[in-house]
Amino acid sequence: MTTPGKCAAPTTPAWDGAELANPHAHAEKPSKVRRMFAAIAPSYDLNNRLHSLGIDRYWRRVAVRRAGVRAGEHVLDVACGTGDLTQGFAASPAARVVGLDFTREMLDIAERKRARLPAGSAAKVTYIEGDATALPFDTGSFDVVSIAFGIRNVSDVPKALGEFHRVLRPGGRLIVLEFDTPRNRIVRWLNTLYCARIMPRTATWISGDRSGAYAYLPASVNTFMSREALKDFMHDAGFARMDDESLTLGLCACYRAWKG
Repeated sequence: MTTPGKCAAPTTPAWDGAELANPHAHAEKPSKVRRMFAAIAPSYDLNNRLHSLGIDRYWRRVAVRRAGVRAGEHVLDVACGTGDLTQGFAASPAARVVGLDFTREMLDIAERKRARLPAGSAAKVTYIEGDATALPFDTGSFDVVSIAFGIRNVSDVPKALGEFHRVLRPGGRLIVLEFDTPRNRIVRWLNTLYCARIMPRTATWISGDRSGAYAYLPASVNTFMSREALKDFMHDAGFARMDDESLTLGLCACYRAWKG
């Protein structure tokens, strides 16, 4: 270990170059994604802050605001990672906030961060290891379901959206944050240069990662479905209406959908 925050490298990479042509089509995507996030967990928050210039915190604040959480409501944050969005919801009027992720190493960090929350917020939060495509909750358990920068990492997007719809109560809201392709060609060119050339090198150096995580992440964004396709899948899952908002020059989109 030569750099603070560097993690132990797996024996072989989770992703190689050929597989990144379309990582969403890979039969072993779930195990590869879990292995990748386990490898980068120790430096995940540091890389997020540095490479988003802290804007990721603003995006999560927008998600909490758009969820419109009311007193006494229950929130499920899927693919919660190290718990940043979960903690945002813990500061809302919610009565209960559950963070779910299928990478134990990420949840271990989330638990340590929960211990640093104010007592009232920490008491609301529970972390559970689980899969977005097979949620371990009864039908109609939550008023809000969220997923931030995780929908493109699930193995079966329609199945996950169906699960989100199932566990929501009537009138419940789904909030999705995901990277997007900027419409402005100059912003798009600069973003592509940064994400494809600069970020993978600096993030890999900071983390000491050999899993291929920071090659996978931009590839997973570039090969993910369009906004329109994602909203079509939300509709097919049973959501009655939906809207979406561009954030920060179109770098990110915040989707909101309601269960009828």
